[in-house]
Amino acid sequence: MDKEKLEIMRHSASHLMAAAVSQLYGDVKFAIGPAIEEGFYYDFDLGKKTLNEDDLRKIEEKMNELAKQNLKFGKEELKIADALKKVSGQPYKEELIKDLEKEGEKKVSFYKLGDVFEDLCIGPHVKSTKEIGHFKLLRVSGAYWRGSEKNKMLQRIYGTAFATQKELDEYLNKLVEAEKRDHRKIGKEQELFLIDPTVGMGLPMFQPKGALLWRIMEDFWYQEHLKNGYQLVRSPHIGSRKLWETSGHWGFFSQNMYPTMEVGRTLEEAKAGKKTDVKEEYILKPMNCPFHVTIYKVRPRSYRELPLRWAECGTVYRYEKAGELSGLTRVRGFTQDDAHIICSKNQVKSELIRVVDFITFILGTFGFKEYNVYLSLRDPKGKTKYAGNDEGWDFTQKVLEEVAIEKKLNYKKEEGEAAFYGPKLDFKIKDAIGREWQCSTLQFDFNLPERFEMRFINDKGQEEQPYMLHRALFGSFERFIGVLIEHYAGALPLWLSPIQVRIINIGAAHEKYCQEVYEKLLQKGIRAELDLLNETVGNKIRKAEKEKIPYTLIAGDKEVVAKTVAVRKRGEGDKGPQDLEKFIEMVTKEITERK
Repeated sequence: MDKEKLEIMRHSASHLMAAAVSQLYGDVKFAIGPAIEEGFYYDFDLGKKTLNEDDLRKIEEKMNELAKQNLKFGKEELKIADALKKVSGQPYKEELIKDLEKEGEKKVSFYKLGDVFEDLCIGPHVKSTKEIGHFKLLRVSGAYWRGSEKNKMLQRIYGTAFATQKELDEYLNKLVEAEKRDHRKIGKEQELFLIDPTVGMGLPMFQPKGALLWRIMEDFWYQEHLKNGYQLVRSPHIGSRKLWETSGHWGFFSQNMYPTMEVGRTLEEAKAGKKTDVKEEYILKPMNCPFHVTIYKVRPRSYRELPLRWAECGTVYRYEKAGELSGLTRVRGFTQDDAHIICSKNQVKSELIRVVDFITFILGTFGFKEYNVYLSLRDPKGKTKYAGNDEGWDFTQKVLEEVAIEKKLNYKKEEGEAAFYGPKLDFKIKDAIGREWQCSTLQFDFNLPERFEMRFINDKGQEEQPYMLHRALFGSFERFIGVLIEHYAGALPLWLSPIQVRIINIGAAHEKYCQEVYEKLLQKGIRAELDLLNETVGNKIRKAEKEKIPYTLIAGDKEVVAKTVAVRKRGEGDKGPQDLEKFIEMVTKEITERK
């Protein structure tokens, strides 16, 4: 079934669910019930009633009962006044109709589901309930009306629907697998990271093993950037209000930014109510780019210096509602693996191609072979939301698409998804169970060069405005680590594993030899860990397996005498005794080959 038909089927399923709720519970206030990417939902105001798992089962049973009646969907159009009478006592529907009236609508449409339910809806829907297919209710959660914390909390029921039972079963199995791979659960089990409300929600802290994983990734990142002709820069975590006004973020990006902070007085002075003669306002940075532009402008530039490729692992801060935060994948403070390429117009295409090649190399190295690319364009009907002029947008959108075609990327156009400062190519990687994750991005910017009056002297001795490319390969370290954990279900490749080898002694008499093995591994650059606790060998092995350690070495009397180690490999079990030097050689080769 194609995407459009599936969306119509799921939207119809949300109406079927609302009909079931209306028959099971009295005095229900209905909000909205759209189709979403992997299913549908509907928001209800049930007064003091709180839905639970038993309720979901009852609602689903009622849905099946109604679906078997082959109820027909029918459309009716009403004038605004008549529509308001029809929804009397339904405050959320009344609000929606009044908003439509303000937008100039004279009529609104309703859809009837047989004689059991009627709902304000633009449609379309399937012809009857027998076309809805196979559905399953998944969970219930809280949701503020219209997403605003100032409004009432409603109850949102999520469900999904597919054309066949087989597709539904496959999706439900994927959900089970996704739960096993949840990076929040694995991160806790392996002691990689934590988020503590005392520190602040959406502000992850990395424990020793997680911090080591970060360092491995960051070292690789720096190494590859230096090999690819990038220079490193660094910028502060805050910038003056004037900086963000000049960049355009103050006007175009404020919904993602935190309020200003006053830095002209101390906390002590503020608590005492002391005023300042000069007001200094700063903002937590949502992006790194204005700082890089400022560095560029420190002196005159020549065309002979271009392109400049400046990279930074810079932590930025963006506003997220508390209810939308999720582990490492949706946070308030995150570190972008950022870079900005400043170049002339005739260098744009070759630099874009160079970045695309860099992105695909990085993704492939970390085990992501499949990805979809989305070409995000300006909404031609909403130009006021964007900076820049038509000429700049036409050129940048055209050249980005040319690059996507030349590099044979599997891309899809998305109007209205461009950043306010320019179009972009977003790479959404597919993990081991087929889920898409937004990570790498390549963005065009002709806004900042204009706003900051960036110039270089061209080969004719004249001033010329450069172009600027934004790009991130991981997207952010936090999100990419979360995706990595879920992709590999916590069993990271040897080269990425914070602990590559765990060494276990059988008894106290073998501790000294285990210590010698440990020291040798460290000297060879292998990340090793000793487990000399007074526990059974079986228990130690089970711990290593649970923690997804790639190799476990066991030493007893035989190994001490022969100077060998008993090797266990993750996922393969006992590999028998091996000479220590040969084991080191084998592991070193695997690490070098990034296995």
